[in-house]
Amino acid sequence: MAPEADPIDGRPSTGPESWSDPLSRETVQLIAEGVTEMVGFQVAIISVVRGEALRAVAVAGSDEARKQLMGSATPMQVIHDEVARADDWGRFKFVPHDRAGGSGDDYGWVPDFVPEEGPDAWHPLDLLIAPLEDDAGAVVGLLSIDLPVSGRRPDVGQRSMLEKYAAQAERAVLVALERHALSEQIRLATTAREIVRNASVQLRIDDLLMQCGAALTQGFRAGGSWIQTFDDDVLGTGALHSAQGADIVLPDVLIKVAENAAHDLWALQQWVLIELGRPVEVLTLEQSAQIHAFMERIGTAALLFVPVGAGSTCVGNLVLTRVEGQPTWSTTEAAAALDIGHDLGRAILNARTFDREHRLVKELTALDVYKGQLIATVSHELKNPLTAIVGHLEILESAPELSDRTRRSLSAIDRGAQRLQRVIDDLLLLSKIGDPDNPVIPAPVELQPILEDLRDLTAVAAQRAKVTVTLDVPEEPVTAQGDGEEIDRALSNLLGNAVKYSRPDTTVSVSLERDGDEVVVVCRDQGIGVSEEDQQHLFTEFFRSADPAARAQSGTGLGLAIVARIVERHGGSIAVESELGVGSTFTLRLPAA
Repeated sequence: MAPEADPIDGRPSTGPESWSDPLSRETVQLIAEGVTEMVGFQVAIISVVRGEALRAVAVAGSDEARKQLMGSATPMQVIHDEVARADDWGRFKFVPHDRAGGSGDDYGWVPDFVPEEGPDAWHPLDLLIAPLEDDAGAVVGLLSIDLPVSGRRPDVGQRSMLEKYAAQAERAVLVALERHALSEQIRLATTAREIVRNASVQLRIDDLLMQCGAALTQGFRAGGSWIQTFDDDVLGTGALHSAQGADIVLPDVLIKVAENAAHDLWALQQWVLIELGRPVEVLTLEQSAQIHAFMERIGTAALLFVPVGAGSTCVGNLVLTRVEGQPTWSTTEAAAALDIGHDLGRAILNARTFDREHRLVKELTALDVYKGQLIATVSHELKNPLTAIVGHLEILESAPELSDRTRRSLSAIDRGAQRLQRVIDDLLLLSKIGDPDNPVIPAPVELQPILEDLRDLTAVAAQRAKVTVTLDVPEEPVTAQGDGEEIDRALSNLLGNAVKYSRPDTTVSVSLERDGDEVVVVCRDQGIGVSEEDQQHLFTEFFRSADPAARAQSGTGLGLAIVARIVERHGGSIAVESELGVGSTFTLRLPAA
């Protein structure tokens, strides 16, 4: 008679191929076959202890025995009871049929044959087993043999041979168990790497946890999984994220229990195994009953409950499930899951930070669009009455009976209107170039003609300010890629700004060159310069320097901001180097055509 067993990982497979690595399986199977071929027994079974059950990993000599034994399990207590009744044959323990604990129908496989006559005849219910032990003396497996070819109980010679095979089986099982444990560690480490790899801050938290849950379910060979997250302030339940293909609906009382347990377990860095029908030490009997009822409803036999967090902060919990027939969770798996809880915690916090930043960017973008629309609306509303003011001003200025005082007033109104017109024009341009629905339509733009025209246009202002403008451009064309009108406006603002803030009897020099994939315009002046503090805000809308010399010049505070916006939307850059009282150098770079 041979004890029952099933595949150790509890999967539907009926053969040992689901256990350990191929080399270990082959070695154990060869030892079992050696017993049947060399020692004179027709059936040999090698089993391993997994949890509280004995499970076969190799069956040799009988297809019928293999088919029956590889599909069921024998509780270890049954084996202990049989050993207690057995005769001691060294490594082997022999239980004659008249001392057997059961009829044979309770468990195991019973061969169908009629025993021979005589006191040493082998009976179908005779049991011959050799417990396989580790270095600490703990039973890790069992070698069972049945059906001697002679029909007789083994003699002294056969027992000596069996001792050697039992020793080989013990070594093979120990090596196989070590390799199996190592294989599990590698598999779980791979799962952890997969989760860390999927835990990208670029994912929404729902997508992130769905991917991680799927990887956990597959890597841990779980029946399913779900992750409960707490609110951003770690107070109150946030959400449940299931990787089982269906929503998990926890009763409110269990949600609260899970939340409190997660915080307590995270502080202790522990996990909890909940098995159907067994009370949970950390819960009341009522809570245990509710959890077991929930487990029955979703068809789960065991739950591995793991807290999730980072540092001292618990942000949720992870639950891995296994169904009836699967093995219970091992300490190796539980420890790996707890370690993954740290990775998940960091990923959740990162994802929440990304979500907050994403929302903030959207709000700022919407605010920027609103600001642009507001500027455009206000500018248009100002433009209409300003047109009326300028028109009536021209009519009044043509009247011959005006006094000198009145003409001076009209002249002041005209200057104010012109300044307001410049502000409105700048605001409208700023709104246009800041509109995301108004992209640049790129085209080749030759820069030499633009710079030469701008030098001529600023000649009057430069002469009035006693400033000399020089232009250094190559003979061959230098062409940028972009919007010609916008590039013209950017260079106009840059050159006009340099002339306006230059000191008398100084020079403003403008140079142009091609530098790889870019065209470079450098504008140098010998003006009042810009302080380091002001340089940080120089390209900000409506910024005016605190320097009295700069404030003495009229301006809208939009000129350089417009330059920066135009350059940015063309994919270029602008930089400034300046020193108070010495001058400034602006370097503008644009993509070359």
